[in-house]
Amino acid sequence: MRAPVNRIIPFSAVDGPGNRTAVFLQGCNFNCKYCHNPETRKLCIPCGDCVEGCPGGALYFSDSPFPSASRPFPGEEKQESARTAPALSSGSFWGEEKREGISEERERESPHSGRWVLFSPEKCIGCDRCIRICRHDASPRIRWMSPEELLRELSKNRPFIRGVTVSGGECTLYPAFLRELAALLLSEGLELLLDSNGSYDFSADPAGLLPLLSGVMLDVKAWKTEEHERVTGTGNEEVLRNLRSLLQCGKLYELRTVVVPGLFDYEGCIRECARLLRPYPEVRYKIIAFRKNGVRAEYRDFESPTEEEMSRLLEIAKSEGAAKVLTL
Repeated sequence: MRAPVNRIIPFSAVDGPGNRTAVFLQGCNFNCKYCHNPETRKLCIPCGDCVEGCPGGALYFSDSPFPSASRPFPGEEKQESARTAPALSSGSFWGEEKREGISEERERESPHSGRWVLFSPEKCIGCDRCIRICRHDASPRIRWMSPEELLRELSKNRPFIRGVTVSGGECTLYPAFLRELAALLLSEGLELLLDSNGSYDFSADPAGLLPLLSGVMLDVKAWKTEEHERVTGTGNEEVLRNLRSLLQCGKLYELRTVVVPGLFDYEGCIRECARLLRPYPEVRYKIIAFRKNGVRAEYRDFESPTEEEMSRLLEIAKSEGAAKVLTL
């Protein structure tokens, strides 16, 4: 079982308790207007633009998504991949082009049809040109890694970290990968924390993830369903159901809301979230100010909240019952 790894941050102090390694997977089933990493939402369609435009030669074509093999490894012929990834309700994993059939037509016309774009991290010069020129708005700088391969890469950090946090995109699109990774980390004395948009059914937990996790950090993008649909492209019934379920089973480590003035009723959302947290003083509530870094051009007109506004929201959350509130 493999998953597309977009980036690994060896040491992070903001992705959970203690010093941790943060792993970001590629692919998301939400289409948040204010996303700071929009290139992590979709998977590459091998049009070849980035290969031809990479000044460092870090991108190349292959007949396999795995650099060490000319074909999938034994038993992985049906591996989830860019062409066989699970269908997502909103379609944003592939984007509008895939849903409308345009990308299939593009692949048929492409001289690179049927091939994969692979990434060599040691050759990357960090210019981000591949992301800027991608007509699909996706990052080609991913590696399809197994849990064992990821653990080997993390092993050099082992003496200095308390655990690992897996984020995205949306990491729960790869539940079998996460389950295997969590079991391996536990065997090494490390904990696994997930950063999720709440779309995975934590209440039913079909993959059996929760017993292996130290906790979940959950985003509530908006409280009202119609506002959540406007912000993310999908409803929030599953998100709020999972929020309550994680609270009840003691697996919610942190709840978060991003404040974007003019986009939705963030004060109402913060009040509702804080009220829900009143019986759970151990759960952190992080209120995050929107910033324009990395946001797609068409949404850069959104303004950041003032420091005074963030201070006011902090006091509102405390007054409604949230015990551990911080602003960022």
